[in-house]
Amino acid sequence: MIATTVRWHDLECGGYEEDLPLWRELARSVPGDVLDLGCGSGRVALDLARRGHAVTGLDSDPELLQALRERAGELPVTAVEADARAFDLQRSFGLVLVPMQTIQLMGGTEGRTALLRCARRHLAPGGLFAAAVANALEGFDAEAPDALPVPDMGEYDGWVFSSQPVAVRDQGDHVTIERVRQTVAPDGTMDATGDVVELDRLDSGRLVAEGAAAGFAVEPGLSIAATVEHVGSQVVVLRAR
Repeated sequence: MIATTVRWHDLECGGYEEDLPLWRELARSVPGDVLDLGCGSGRVALDLARRGHAVTGLDSDPELLQALRERAGELPVTAVEADARAFDLQRSFGLVLVPMQTIQLMGGTEGRTALLRCARRHLAPGGLFAAAVANALEGFDAEAPDALPVPDMGEYDGWVFSSQPVAVRDQGDHVTIERVRQTVAPDGTMDATGDVVELDRLDSGRLVAEGAAAGFAVEPGLSIAATVEHVGSQVVVLRAR
């Protein structure tokens, strides 16, 4: 049976596809294998592996990694449990990716700097680092129900899962995204819990400066368009010297 953690991750993140063409193009542009930081259950890693790239997916959640291993089957995917701010894989890659807003989950400048240094150590000379930074989030809360996004919903083995964003709040150096997660069991029993994600406040210019300070050469940035369900992103691209 698939873990509940995986169900929520798949529901809230797994259907996002707008960024996939960009990661595919970057993977084609440099020789060497790909390292996907914050890979989750494999949304990006599996897509690239299906196109012939050898991918190492790194995440700190063992349940998500187990789902990745099961889904990968015979694909060239390796799953590694580690903190993106402190890992040593004893090998190098042509491309290190940080999709969606994972770079904004590192707990501020110190955490991002640690991630950048780890990534730099794992890149072959001339290899690329690319990280998506969310465009500014507009605040809202449940007191204005007309402003609430449509909930993510899915049915698995007779269970109905619903994840409703109910607030985005400016907290100064970070932004909180609040959700209500609701399940309905096959017998009709309902349960609801809250979930909060904290995103560091960050823009592409700041990440570029941090990358340069970590020893990278700066490449032209890229962008990912917004969709009805997701904000757009700026993608910072850095090259290992």
